[in-house]
Amino acid sequence: MKTKAAVMWELNQPWVVEEIELDPPKAGEVLVRWHTAGMCHSDDHLRTGDMGAGTPIVGGHEGAGVIEAVGPGVTTLAEGDHVICTFMPSCGQCRWCASGRSNLCDLGANLMMGYGVDGTPRFHARGQDCSAICFLGTFSEYAVLHERSVVKIDEDIPMDVAALVSCGVPTGYGSAVHTAKVGPGETVVVVGAGGVGMNAIQGARIAGAERIVAVDPVAGKRDSSKLFGATHTAAGFDEATALVRDLTQGVMADAAIITIGVVRGEEHIAPTMALVSKGGRVVVTGVTPVFDADVKLSLFDLTIFQKELRGSLFGACNARADLPVLFCLYRSGQLKLDELITHRYPLGEINTGYADMLAGRNIRGVIVHDVG
Repeated sequence: MKTKAAVMWELNQPWVVEEIELDPPKAGEVLVRWHTAGMCHSDDHLRTGDMGAGTPIVGGHEGAGVIEAVGPGVTTLAEGDHVICTFMPSCGQCRWCASGRSNLCDLGANLMMGYGVDGTPRFHARGQDCSAICFLGTFSEYAVLHERSVVKIDEDIPMDVAALVSCGVPTGYGSAVHTAKVGPGETVVVVGAGGVGMNAIQGARIAGAERIVAVDPVAGKRDSSKLFGATHTAAGFDEATALVRDLTQGVMADAAIITIGVVRGEEHIAPTMALVSKGGRVVVTGVTPVFDADVKLSLFDLTIFQKELRGSLFGACNARADLPVLFCLYRSGQLKLDELITHRYPLGEINTGYADMLAGRNIRGVIVHDVG
């Protein structure tokens, strides 16, 4: 079948919206008609080469839509189901899934490369095979994806906010709740108040943090962070260090979460480590370009002050356990999702949407597909 999609043909070039070919679902796969797609910074990391992906590739790894057809052997989904995708599938059988760490599922090894479990693509463009980020491709009106990359949702959840729970919301929330393990009364710093950072702020608030400091150079984002739970803000590291020192009588923060769009080891790690107390936890959630290997930090602090530096993928969330919880928090008013969406764009304006993101004008942009 034919579908309209945003394809990246060359690094550091704009997305090209065009009609391409899509194969039908194979065994264990489903055909989804996407209604909305979140515009996550990770898709721009594809464009810049930070993620190391090949071309051509269909973008989009946050999405909400409806199942149009199911392939042989699919048992957990049916035609007409409302669903969201998750960029990390969970097989439920590998060591990582069995130990409660489904965000590290072995099934992701193939799908993260943009092809199916059998190693073949479903998209084709201009006579070539075309991969899809995480074997999802929500920047297409239709996509075929693995059953294990799909989570069914209730039909009362709006599609635009549902799409954000594919990645950005659980990644930020889980970075605070699961990886930083924020507890009641703690002081938390979130470095970078974008689409993921705002949800790290929400996660810290829901976990009971007393003081939450949002650090971002964009004044509008600092202002917006207060809506999601920030109690204090700072424009940069120097201001944040002085503020946290004053708030904690010199003890410093219990935890800090780095959610900057592009994390640099020499620029961001050491000053964030300096923000936390003895025994403090620093979580790196933002993406670093794949070939960057230099990090600056005090090894003395790691041992003598027992500080910790942790990574976080998908907020260490279990899609089938945590995403329903997030929707419950949304229904109860504790988790703000509608407020995350700054602008909605048709697919043809995808490059405008990413320009707005890079300029700091968006907390989160959403693509709304023409579903007829």
